[in-house]
Amino acid sequence: MSDAPTKPDAASADEIDQRLAELGIELPPPAPPAANYVPTVVAGNLIFVAGQVPVAAGKLAYRGKVGRDYDLEQAQQAARLVGINILAQVRAAAGGLARVRCVKLGGFVNCVDDFDQQPAVINGCSDLLVEVLGERGKHARFAVGANVLPFDVPVEIDAIFEIVDD
Repeated sequence: MSDAPTKPDAASADEIDQRLAELGIELPPPAPPAANYVPTVVAGNLIFVAGQVPVAAGKLAYRGKVGRDYDLEQAQQAARLVGINILAQVRAAAGGLARVRCVKLGGFVNCVDDFDQQPAVINGCSDLLVEVLGERGKHARFAVGANVLPFDVPVEIDAIFEIVDD
């Protein structure tokens, strides 16, 4: 008997498309970078996704601080939107979502000084990844507060995914 960890079972492309449809999610085209960088880098079997922000229809959907301009639930919705943008980037980089699993998220929350629910905010993204990818959406992560983020967005999240060939 081996003690080596096993990789979670893959969902088919049809199953993932069905989950997205059931959730009412249509992945957008991947957002272009906002400066001199690329949105994803594939290195070996890893996809590194640059920090994504809450963009919808090509425009910032949220601007401001959590704890002042947004409550926890609204911030979670912003993080969920960021997760949708992460999935769009990963789908483009991997050629689909059935071949990937999330390894790690890094979450930054633009918040007032006494706000201490950063992990709950980033749950908006984490929960989405598990809803869409199942076991392959479970990941390690960090969630920290920041006094400001680019473009005054309330949340920015980067990600690392693994391309898994079964």
